[in-house]
Amino acid sequence: MKKCTIYEPYLDLGANPVVTGHKNSKIVIIGQAPGIKVHTSEIPWDDASGKQLRKWLNVSDEDFYDVEKFAIVPMGFCYPRKGKSGDKPPRKKCAPQWHQQLFELMPNLQMILLIGMYAQNYYLKDNAKRTLTETVDNYPAYLPKYFILPHPSPRNRFWLTKNLWFKKNIVPELQERVATIIN
Repeated sequence: MKKCTIYEPYLDLGANPVVTGHKNSKIVIIGQAPGIKVHTSEIPWDDASGKQLRKWLNVSDEDFYDVEKFAIVPMGFCYPRKGKSGDKPPRKKCAPQWHQQLFELMPNLQMILLIGMYAQNYYLKDNAKRTLTETVDNYPAYLPKYFILPHPSPRNRFWLTKNLWFKKNIVPELQERVATIIN
């Protein structure tokens, strides 16, 4: 998988899959695709979005990057290139090609974090609500398997400001569930 080149012809910077996991991983984080900074560093969530995500999870960098605690398996494994307003969407073949194979190697998974609409629409299919806001607000319906989150990107500041209930009600439950699983 680290040598996957399915999309090499479509990637300005070439294939560079950024994914982590271990047979003992307990929580899998499924976001969109690596950004340009992560493509360069090869460290998943090594950017402002990752810093915010670790705050929401209430975990240290050490815990976050402990592959026996967290597997990081994005919808697209490689940086998809720049789009008109942010990065382009993740390429569509990575998840069907690799996710199930990877998860079968992780029998101790207890929770999957679905971060952003791409992951939510792929995994929830018809059970996703009409909007991201409705899906996130309806997170208890997807527990205990899935925990639904918006993308922690600084570009989502407006959404977070408009939806204060997320930090007040959902983040504390997320932190409690994560602590119970990884400790």
